[in-house]
Amino acid sequence: MSLPDKDGRFDRLLKRYREAILFNKNLLISGTGGFFASAYISQVHLEYYADKLTNSILALVIEYAVYIPLFALLFYMDNRSRYIDHASGKRNSKALKDDVKKLFAAFSVAEIVFSITRFASQYQLLQVDIQAYQASMLSSVIAWIVFFIVINMMARIVRLLR
Repeated sequence: MSLPDKDGRFDRLLKRYREAILFNKNLLISGTGGFFASAYISQVHLEYYADKLTNSILALVIEYAVYIPLFALLFYMDNRSRYIDHASGKRNSKALKDDVKKLFAAFSVAEIVFSITRFASQYQLLQVDIQAYQASMLSSVIAWIVFFIVINMMARIVRLLR
C-alpha cells in the first residue's frame, strides 16, 4: 500500500524507517493493552481498598504484565525473517541473541524512566482525589510520552534499528 507520490519520496521514507515504524507500532499496540488493563484494575482495586500506594504499584505491575509479553510476540512476528539464515534455512541463534541483548539494553534504561514517571505521577494524581482510573490513564500517558522518547533514543544507540 502506498500513497500517490510522483517521485517516490514517501515510499523511500517508508523503506528507510520501516524498522522504526514497526518497532513503534508494536510499542503502541502492546502499550494500549497494558494501558487499559491497568486502568481497569486500578479502578476495581480502589473500590475495595483505599491504599493508594498499593494501587499505584498494582497498576504498574499490571501494565507490565500485559505489555511486555505482547510486545515480545509482536516484535518477533515482525522480525522473524532476521532470525533465519537464508543460505541454510536454519534459525540464526546469534542474530536472535544479539537482538535480545540490544532490546534488554534499550528497555532497561527506558523502563526505569517509565516506572519512576508512571508511579510518581499516579501517586501524585491520587493525592488530589481524582478517580483511580483517570489517575492511572493520565499517569500512563505521561510516562509513555517520556518512554517513547527514551526507547527510540536507546534503540538507535544500541543499534537495534538499522
